[in-house]
Amino acid sequence: MTRAYSITAEAIASERARVGDDPDRVDIARIITLDELSLPEPGPRDVRLRILVVSAEHNLTHAATADTVNIADLRGGKIFPGNSAVGEVVEVGREVTKFKPGDVVVTHCNGAPDPYGYPLRIWAYDQPDSIGWYAEEAVVGDWQLVKAPLECGLNLWEIAALPLRAPTAYHMWRRAEGMFRLKVSNEQLATMNVLAFGGGVSELFLMLAKHRGHNAYFCSGSPERREALEAQGIVGIDQKRFNRFAARDDVKAFGKEIKSLTDGQGMHLVCDLLRGPVFEAGITAAARQGVNVSAGWQLGTMVTYNSAGASTKQITLDHTHYETLVGIDAATSLYGTVFKPTIHREIYGFEDLPRAIVEMQANQQTGIPIIRVAKDMPAAVRSLVP
Repeated sequence: MTRAYSITAEAIASERARVGDDPDRVDIARIITLDELSLPEPGPRDVRLRILVVSAEHNLTHAATADTVNIADLRGGKIFPGNSAVGEVVEVGREVTKFKPGDVVVTHCNGAPDPYGYPLRIWAYDQPDSIGWYAEEAVVGDWQLVKAPLECGLNLWEIAALPLRAPTAYHMWRRAEGMFRLKVSNEQLATMNVLAFGGGVSELFLMLAKHRGHNAYFCSGSPERREALEAQGIVGIDQKRFNRFAARDDVKAFGKEIKSLTDGQGMHLVCDLLRGPVFEAGITAAARQGVNVSAGWQLGTMVTYNSAGASTKQITLDHTHYETLVGIDAATSLYGTVFKPTIHREIYGFEDLPRAIVEMQANQQTGIPIIRVAKDMPAAVRSLVP
């Protein structure tokens, strides 16, 4: 048996009843609960892990609030979430050759890849029978693990921030760049203007843009996160100056600011959620031939827009899910050299994980939230613990 966090359809229904079905009053900490889980014995290609560190991910809030779909109900009434982790290998199946006990690894959440390697489902969310990593131990297939790049220059908390976010940002970048280059060649425009809104994936997207020599702009309401990116040469834009785009005049003012920052060109690549108030702002900021790329559905699942206006400006809208196994390896190779994440000032304990999710949902954190699971760290990572 191991301790692991779970979300049940019963807990979701109970909390919804308590708050009169008002989603803004839902207390996620009442839904995400510490449970016990009986792990299977490792099969021939399986690996048993001791989980060391995890990061909080936004898809957990969707699972807990059932704001887009009641995934716990669809999965039979209960899920064990957790899409990214750093773990220590403690046992391997007889056919496993890539890993051995004592190795430190990072997980990824690609589940049920299609014929091209892209995931049809996400592990520990909508992949049937999948068990996530908000737990003290786990058993997973060896194909879901990558050796942790312990020599990359990042500390353990920074490494733990990246297993889900880095492949997502890498995938979004290569799609956005590729689509723009189908329309505008490097000879026509060598340096692009790149804008991103919000949190961890957007930060990494901009780090890639800056690494490739482009102009990068980060629009966020968090002064701590803007300051961290400005130290890397990325221009910060205070989202609160524009009232988080609550009204049309706010969006117009933002568009005017973007024109001023880019000598009238606008943004060639935009990374946002393609939903909620930032969507209109992202479209307004886009340059001719621009590409607006999105992952996730934090503020809803439906998108409406003026297709005639997008056609006139030759804007491309793209929705992504997650990376291929090859792309995950490529993204992991960029830890420390390109990807240098911003970490929330408090490192949460395992028992504090529900609070970390609540504070993430409320936008109260100064960076990516990290949860320390293991009290005793293996020798291989002790020097990486700040």
